[in-house]
Amino acid sequence: MRRGIRGAIATALVAGLALAATACGGGDDGGNTDSSGELSGTVTYWDTSNDTEKATYRKLAEGFQKEHPKVHVNYVNVPFGDANAKFKNAAGGNSGAPDVMRTEVAWTADFANLGYLAPLDGTPALDKTDDYLPQAVGSTKFKGKTYAAPQVIDTLGLFYNKKLLKDAGVEVPKSFADLATAAKKIKAKTGATALYLRGDDPYWFLPYLYGEGGNMVDARDKIVQIDDGAGVKAFKTLKDLVDSKAAVTDATDGQENQLKALKDGTVAMAIDGPWDIEAVRAGKAFKDKENLGVAPVPAGSAAQGSPQGGWNLSVYAGSKNLRAAYAFVKYMSSAAVQQQTTEQLSLLPTRRSVYDVPAVKKNEMVKFFKPAVDGAVQRPWIAEGNSLFEPIKVQMNKVLTGSATPEQAAKATGDAYRKLLKDYK
Repeated sequence: MRRGIRGAIATALVAGLALAATACGGGDDGGNTDSSGELSGTVTYWDTSNDTEKATYRKLAEGFQKEHPKVHVNYVNVPFGDANAKFKNAAGGNSGAPDVMRTEVAWTADFANLGYLAPLDGTPALDKTDDYLPQAVGSTKFKGKTYAAPQVIDTLGLFYNKKLLKDAGVEVPKSFADLATAAKKIKAKTGATALYLRGDDPYWFLPYLYGEGGNMVDARDKIVQIDDGAGVKAFKTLKDLVDSKAAVTDATDGQENQLKALKDGTVAMAIDGPWDIEAVRAGKAFKDKENLGVAPVPAGSAAQGSPQGGWNLSVYAGSKNLRAAYAFVKYMSSAAVQQQTTEQLSLLPTRRSVYDVPAVKKNEMVKFFKPAVDGAVQRPWIAEGNSLFEPIKVQMNKVLTGSATPEQAAKATGDAYRKLLKDYK
């Protein structure tokens, strides 16, 4: 899922599902092995999957416990929007942090920089590393060490209602300009708005930025790029789509509102990721599951691009049960578990070998999203990477509400970046 900042599920209570124990944190016995050499103790696992996914991930965790009956797994589903701050508070206070956490790819470097993650190099957690997709490995590294195992890889695509586009007599748009042109015909023929635009989440800004040939920063040469001409054009595209009524947007609750609009058929298209496939197909507009189409995100005036996202599995540096935690990461990132995840949720595996499995090969969404992932744009895997989104979010809101021009928004975002990244030009 998501999602960089993507897919935040607003502040909900954390649902802890203890599979066989109620401990919070590491195991009481130091998490080593018993006299027979078997793994024992408790592993607390914070899972950040969404409502559609969490039942599957809970069952997978139960599978580990079946393999290691003396290890008790304490499964806790933590809403995505709460997870980053919740982990930092627990790890920083040295109280209540999980042994293993499902970390968004942009969080890994941040947590590692704070000293909250255990390096996994040379541990059982990293198994058959040559099998990982090279692009999935990038976000697991920080300052020459590996702090996570890749679990899921994803990117964004254009979800579209085949029937609405057919009824309107329009083709799937290849660019945002095509989409704006088709919008009037879609409205006139079907009554639907062409696009739901995620104005509340800065992760969804990136296809517009990449489409103008831009980027947030150049991490290698330490240069802020978002306030150049491409950044201005990206903000302008957002504004133009909403002002022309080619798109509808919301300042908050975009995840829920976008899903509802797609499922109800009040919009013909939305930019989304594989984590929402099953949720969209549950809607009345997709009683025929074949009605959901997926295409590349529309291009801008200069290029076409979508950000690389996904999820990693990390181990808390202060875990009292490191051996069992490493084994749990190995299990949850294994080819067998990734295959089950793909078959049940259409999420993309991070292991090459899984793509050779017949059931995975024939998965319709894997067929689309794997090439899309191969061409996705890697974000800067720096400690401040996740913090780069908040300035965009602020300025998106200002542009969409008319309180800032695209030029002002791009400049303000660049200024915020230079305060955050002291050694960047």
